[in-house]
Amino acid sequence: MKRKTNKVTLDALASLCKRRGFIFQSSEIYEGINGFWDYGPMGCELKRNIRESWWKSTVLLREDVVGLDSSIIMHPKVWEASGHTSSFADPMVDCRVCKRRFRADQLCEEQGQKLARDGNGFRLPDAVRCPHCGENGRLTDPRAFNLMFKTFVGPVEEDATLSYLRPETAQGIFVQFQNVLSVSRRKVPFGIAQIGKAFRNEINPRNYTFRSREFEQMELEFFIKPGADEEWHTYWVAERMKWYRKIGLPEESLTRYVYGKDELAHYASACVDIMYDFPFGVQELEGIAARGNFDLSRHQEFSGKSMEYFDPDTREHFIPNVVEPSAGVDRIALAILCEAYREEWVPAGDTVSEILEAEPGKQPPAGFELRTVLGFAPCVAPIKVAVFPLLKNKPELVAKARAIFETLRERWPCFYDQGGAIGRRYRRQDEIGTPFGVTVDFQTIEDGTVTLRDRDTMKQQRLPAAGLAAAIEQAMK
Repeated sequence: MKRKTNKVTLDALASLCKRRGFIFQSSEIYEGINGFWDYGPMGCELKRNIRESWWKSTVLLREDVVGLDSSIIMHPKVWEASGHTSSFADPMVDCRVCKRRFRADQLCEEQGQKLARDGNGFRLPDAVRCPHCGENGRLTDPRAFNLMFKTFVGPVEEDATLSYLRPETAQGIFVQFQNVLSVSRRKVPFGIAQIGKAFRNEINPRNYTFRSREFEQMELEFFIKPGADEEWHTYWVAERMKWYRKIGLPEESLTRYVYGKDELAHYASACVDIMYDFPFGVQELEGIAARGNFDLSRHQEFSGKSMEYFDPDTREHFIPNVVEPSAGVDRIALAILCEAYREEWVPAGDTVSEILEAEPGKQPPAGFELRTVLGFAPCVAPIKVAVFPLLKNKPELVAKARAIFETLRERWPCFYDQGGAIGRRYRRQDEIGTPFGVTVDFQTIEDGTVTLRDRDTMKQQRLPAAGLAAAIEQAMK
């Protein structure tokens, strides 16, 4: 079977995602709000499956990791200790002509330039022009723009009540380190995992859902004895790559970017980004950093509360170091959608003889039609099984199909569809990535067998309805 080699365009993907209920523009009836997105019926199931797969592999199947769900708004001193109030900023420039605002580093990258840093901050190369109006030399000097969303806690808006929406979930883990340590009865090395929303007031949200102002993170802080950083960092990079393969992002679609010594944060000894080749370029899905004991030490300093750990084996006190795998749910969902999307020419009528790669702008060969498919790994597919009665006006077919549907949906997310021609129903399920389709026809009434259709090959096999669940279970492995 020949598969596509060309990448999906972002426009084609966004069109499918809206049409099939994956992603909608937030507040669309009011012309939307930039940097915010809503996930529809299929999209929220896709994200839930990503979260559940991550949680299972990171927490449930391990004995050395526990979970936490910390609050979105925390004491302002948390962000002072972490450095976010003083240094969590992007360089921003404005065009004096058209008044548009841009991130200076992104402008330089897009125009083949490099943002320079001197003693006074950042300096924009003279050759960089405004991408909107095209004017050259009319951009302001770069200045820092803090990315945290401000809010006020209580009825009075004053400096004393100023707080922030969290820009990351990690700090909630660090400030609860001692509490979790005491109740979980774990020993270092051990980890604390968290999934939750974070907020960054991005200067220029772009590339669909990739860079948004509201997003979801999956973060693990794995606390270790100082000196074990390299060993555990290597281990977690390998573990994270295994997980990406499981959810349908093969290693050949990913790149590992290893930070040079001059690129690392001052407290980090190593960092690797796992990158995916999106339609708009190779971009980060996850960072895995060996962060030393910077965060715990800072919170000990600012709070006056000890963050030390007593090792009962070596009878010594120390502040643990940490390895942090930090991944974005929305970015991973977008990568999965890009990887899964394909267009192909298939024989009309859903009969299987050959599947050909669709060539953009060309008509399909005689007897073929275009099929759009989301080839999700079954573990992340929003719907696992669709059930179809061959005809909706035959009560005996409908009754049998409903009975099978009710049985299967006790185990998996299922979809029942009796509207339209059977081929059209298959196509609708192909577009939302449903791996398996079950058709109930007149032979079912005679001998109790059904057809099980595979999304990717379109091949159908006849098997007893009683053995259907076992066959699907086996095919999902």
